[in-house]
Amino acid sequence: MSATFLPLLRRDLAMLVSGGRRGGAVLPVLFFLAVAMLYPFAVGPDAVLLGRTGGGVIWVAALLAAILPLDRLVEPDLELGFFDQWALRGIGEEWILAIRILAHWLSFGPPLMLAALPASALVGIDGDKLWLVEIGLLAGTPGLAALGVMVAAITAGLRGGAALGGLLVIPLAVPLLVFGAGSLAVGGTSGLALTAAVSLVLLAIAPFAAGAAIRAGRG
Repeated sequence: MSATFLPLLRRDLAMLVSGGRRGGAVLPVLFFLAVAMLYPFAVGPDAVLLGRTGGGVIWVAALLAAILPLDRLVEPDLELGFFDQWALRGIGEEWILAIRILAHWLSFGPPLMLAALPASALVGIDGDKLWLVEIGLLAGTPGLAALGVMVAAITAGLRGGAALGGLLVIPLAVPLLVFGAGSLAVGGTSGLALTAAVSLVLLAIAPFAAGAAIRAGRG
């Protein structure tokens, strides 16, 4: 299995970063920044209100950016029969999907953390809380990646699977959003710990749930 790790990771990362005509890794970052730019126009110039609600906006924008490539995470490989070929070679679905989660996170997690620097300024988050935003995204975006791959595997092959996947991801991601945004409150380090805990649970569950969904669809 270890011999397949780097080749599969390079392949998945190239697929997600390039993205063809869909913008690849650039589109989630642009979407993330667009939300941060538009939010102050909707709320108004109240700096106190912006600072109080900006953390939630950052996390909602991160969630929406993470689910943009949902239809490219599993379904194309399933349609082309790659999962069947990997199964014939003795490579388990769980291993493939764990690598896909890592590739998905690498394609949007670190770029969003960089984009959070200007985005935090746009939504009124001061420099003292910026480190909480960055650590929170570092802890929570792997969970968003795991959730995205798991839901993409469950909805792969269904009519309107991308839309259904988005509807499934949003409520399941609520704990990450609540704890992530809550980490910006007073004593928010407990929010960071809970964000990391939820993220770890999703990372532990997602490869097995997604692998089971792929096998069920094959049967």
